[in-house]
Amino acid sequence: MSDLSDRIAAALGAEVTGLRPLHGGDLSDVRRADLSDGRSVVAKTGPVVDTEARMLQKLGQHAPAPQVLHAEPSLLLLEYLEETPPSDTAWSALGTALCQLHGHCGDMYGWPENYAFGSLHIPNTQADDWHEFFAENRLLAGRDSLDGDLRARIETLCANLPDMLPPKPSASLLHGDLWSGNLLFSGDRGYLIDPASYYGHAEIDLAMLTLFGRPPAAFWEGYGPLSPGAVERRAVYQLWPALVHLRLFGSGYRSLVCDLLDRCGA
Repeated sequence: MSDLSDRIAAALGAEVTGLRPLHGGDLSDVRRADLSDGRSVVAKTGPVVDTEARMLQKLGQHAPAPQVLHAEPSLLLLEYLEETPPSDTAWSALGTALCQLHGHCGDMYGWPENYAFGSLHIPNTQADDWHEFFAENRLLAGRDSLDGDLRARIETLCANLPDMLPPKPSASLLHGDLWSGNLLFSGDRGYLIDPASYYGHAEIDLAMLTLFGRPPAAFWEGYGPLSPGAVERRAVYQLWPALVHLRLFGSGYRSLVCDLLDRCGA
């Protein structure tokens, strides 16, 4: 029996009869574990999975998310959900659930813990100024890894944020990394997985969801009307995940970053 199997058995009180990889393991190892008592669970290993557990537990209070069964440093065990093709009903339910999630608000922007995407540090220093938080903890984080031209353009954009973003949007509870790969549909529900949560402007999640895909009309009907100017602000908020991809996966994402900067007038 492997060390992982031993740890799962010790945590859940049942022997592991099978392990198989699941998709979504770009930044952590994710496997399905079948147990001797007939259960199946998801096992994630990595350096920040205990932080992810706390994020999932918070999300799960307000929106569908997998139940956390066990969490310890470098091991997270979750309920296994059988994945099914997304229906319009499930997309609509997801939109409604995400709107409800965003309706839960904190007193400050940020999160009590920092986070990471693999080797990329994600600072979450709490602040009561949205422009300051988004500039310092997101757009300017890791700027020394960028070439001089990109760094200068981002610094210019950050100086102009007060003219581009609301001064004090509600500090909504966010998924924080909401692209289609971090949605899991099972039956008539959409579940939020692999969060990078913090409190911030709700439009952050919507911008990420539309960066690499196009949710169907049923999602938007479920979510409800957007705030005035949301579509115009979308490129500013999409710049953050584009920068993450550039730092993690290389120069193939530089053109995306430059295009978004162009759209932002920076």
